[in-house]
Amino acid sequence: MFTKTHKVVFLTSILVCAAFIFGYHYGGTQFNKGSILELPKASAQSNTASGIEAAKSLGEAFAQIAEKTSDGVVSISVEKEVSAMSPFQSPFDSPFDFFFRFFDDEDMWRQPKRRQPQKPDTEKKRNVPIGAGSGFIISEDGYIITNSHVIEKADKVIVKLSNGKEFIAKKIGSDPETDVALIKIDANGLKPLTLGNSDKIKVGEWVVAIGNPFGLEHTVTAGIISAKGRGDLNIVDYADFIQTDAAINPGNSGGPLINLEGEVIGMNTAIFSTNRMAPGYMGVGFAIPINMVQYVVNQLRDTGGVERGFLGVGIQNLDPKLGEWLGIKETQGALVTEVQKDSPAEKAGILKDDVIIEFNGFPVTDAPSLRNRVASTKPGSRAKLVLIRNGERKELEVDVGKKPTEGGVSVTTEEGKRVELGISVQNLTADLAKQFGYEEGEGVLVTDVEPGSPAQLKGVKEGTLIKEVNRIPVKNVDEFENALKKNMGKDSVLLKLKNEKGSEYYVVIPLN
Repeated sequence: MFTKTHKVVFLTSILVCAAFIFGYHYGGTQFNKGSILELPKASAQSNTASGIEAAKSLGEAFAQIAEKTSDGVVSISVEKEVSAMSPFQSPFDSPFDFFFRFFDDEDMWRQPKRRQPQKPDTEKKRNVPIGAGSGFIISEDGYIITNSHVIEKADKVIVKLSNGKEFIAKKIGSDPETDVALIKIDANGLKPLTLGNSDKIKVGEWVVAIGNPFGLEHTVTAGIISAKGRGDLNIVDYADFIQTDAAINPGNSGGPLINLEGEVIGMNTAIFSTNRMAPGYMGVGFAIPINMVQYVVNQLRDTGGVERGFLGVGIQNLDPKLGEWLGIKETQGALVTEVQKDSPAEKAGILKDDVIIEFNGFPVTDAPSLRNRVASTKPGSRAKLVLIRNGERKELEVDVGKKPTEGGVSVTTEEGKRVELGISVQNLTADLAKQFGYEEGEGVLVTDVEPGSPAQLKGVKEGTLIKEVNRIPVKNVDEFENALKKNMGKDSVLLKLKNEKGSEYYVVIPLN
């Protein structure tokens, strides 16, 4: 009877013989220096060698970038000061509270009831780690850029250089609206990174990301720019993200995205993940363009805050159906839905339903791209606009204002499916107008939205104001219903809406 060893030897012999026969038959030759298959022809050898050399050259380029820039990348850890409590009790609400409570003491395993909190000793304080990230040096005297979300809750920011030296950093300024922050350490003779021009980047261009994912210091990953101008991700207020497939993970936030010339063209900021509890790399990462970062950082360094440009218009994206309703052939640009009274836009002669296609020489592809350009323009400067009005191209100049604390350029993007309308409306009384911040007689108020209806799928909510139907103003329910009756037989209806924030925008609702 075969033993287990005999069976293994027997099966291995069969596999070796099969491999030999397959290689001899399909390779067209006997073994040649240990190779089963025939060597490629001379031309194929040449192509292969050429490909290998190209790969080696690219790899060498990545190695040189890593060597050249590694001293300019730092790791950042942040701590928060809390009152002295029990050794393992979390002092603030976080995803780790559950963990800490379980390990507080043995009774916690048996007691389903939460223990009464201890009275903190206000005289004693301690620091607890609350996060980590990356950053990069931009000056020899210690200025460092990172993400606002990395340091925003920190009482203590610790910077570690590539040589292992640690410093306590001072917060210079932070701008949550772009997620950019500036910190400084007391050091000299540092090696700052060279900042490039993110306006010149191209999709498909090779890039390198450097940072400290999961605390693994100075990790280098490579990939390409897979898209640019991502402004509708709902991550920050002002966004024009560079999308890359260079691996970015938690801890990379604030690190540089570098081109093959060794220049920083972006700051790694966010990742796409389907798992919120354990986010990780899924082939899509986002970086803030370095030109936007520089605009913010220069102001943070000079004043500690950020001033943004302001036009005083409401804008939204265009799509073919909306363009059809408005008689606009363009599908790219920012559609002006409202012009605020006494605003820079009104003074410059910008009108409702204009389509802005260029700002200061830069093409405007959609509403977010215009918003970012305006916000990054110095208040008080003059800007040139190119717009389409009634099918004609026009050029205007506008004196850019300063963005107020609230308001400014509003953006609304609409997407949805073709289903039935499904909304209820009522007249806007004085009380309702006061409650929602509208003006009496300004339109009709949406009081109910049917789930799954086109209105709901297009973002219409209870409390939204309908100002126009097919570009006809409606001030009460009768006018609204009459306008809808005139729309009978059409496959969609154009509504002009206003939300509680005061933003006005168009939406095309398909009808079945």
